[in-house]
Amino acid sequence: MRAVMFHRYGPPEVLTQVELPKPEPRGDQVQIRVHATTVTSAECGMRRGEPRWGRVIIGPFRPRSGIRVLGLEFAGEVTAIGPQVRRYRTGDRVFGFTGFAVGANAEFKCLAEKASFTTIPPGVGYPEAAATVDGFTTAWHFLRQTVRVRPGQRVLVIGASGSIGTYAVQVAKRAGATVHGVCSGRNVKLVESLGADRVIDYTVEDFATSGERYDVVFDTVSRSSFAQCRKVLAPRGSYLPTTGLVNNVLQLRTALTGGPRVRTGMSVRKHAALAELRGLLERGDLKIVVDRTYPLDEIVAAHRYVDSGHKVGNVVITVPSGAIPL
Repeated sequence: MRAVMFHRYGPPEVLTQVELPKPEPRGDQVQIRVHATTVTSAECGMRRGEPRWGRVIIGPFRPRSGIRVLGLEFAGEVTAIGPQVRRYRTGDRVFGFTGFAVGANAEFKCLAEKASFTTIPPGVGYPEAAATVDGFTTAWHFLRQTVRVRPGQRVLVIGASGSIGTYAVQVAKRAGATVHGVCSGRNVKLVESLGADRVIDYTVEDFATSGERYDVVFDTVSRSSFAQCRKVLAPRGSYLPTTGLVNNVLQLRTALTGGPRVRTGMSVRKHAALAELRGLLERGDLKIVVDRTYPLDEIVAAHRYVDSGHKVGNVVITVPSGAIPL
């Protein structure tokens, strides 16, 4: 099967397309023919070996052998099942999250049936399904599980036009919150269309000096700090960063000192969020933002684009059978 690998940290050009043995399902594993995956900012960071502390997990000097094929989100078709599989059948259309196993930048991927994936609702295409997984489930984890946003609360989403931010605006709005988004001027109309009550163009206005107060500040792009956001947080407000080692320390400290708190964590097991996501997709109640779509053999260009910092929503990779080498 075709797959895209990297053997060293560096720019997009470290990615190479290779031929690997097709994985065969064993026990409770499901073999999935991947039709679509994505390129995320997180994966670009993994490719670069950033942040440096993350190399404890992905490899101190080069990526570990099990992490050399990237790809966190996927949508595809079940093509074979192990003898212990009960939930899925051959031919099922499925989508989900590979987690620390990564590996969706390939024609086939095997996952245990208890992993974070589920069936795709009728009428939803593979590219659209792949583009929903990590962004929506991360937003849902932070806003509905970590802080449990309630009607009448005020939520600020930093990076509201990104892959997490576009879903965060919708999740917070569906929870009954008043939602403000921060993005560049060219994306203001998009974020308004997602339901934001107010959009702050960061190129002309600093949200930290706006005089507003929020129950939740959700930084989806790691562009702020707790010190910066504390001045706009309500007395018992929550600052939600998606990355940053220092934020884990601040989470412990602010839990003890009172006042606004830092709340962080990782969304890895996504079953509850995927169930919510599937229902929204089935009812047509979620807007999916896809910026660009590339075939697998142009994944280097896709990484370059995501590295540029101009991505809006999601960048999708389609995985045709027998993709030509890079």
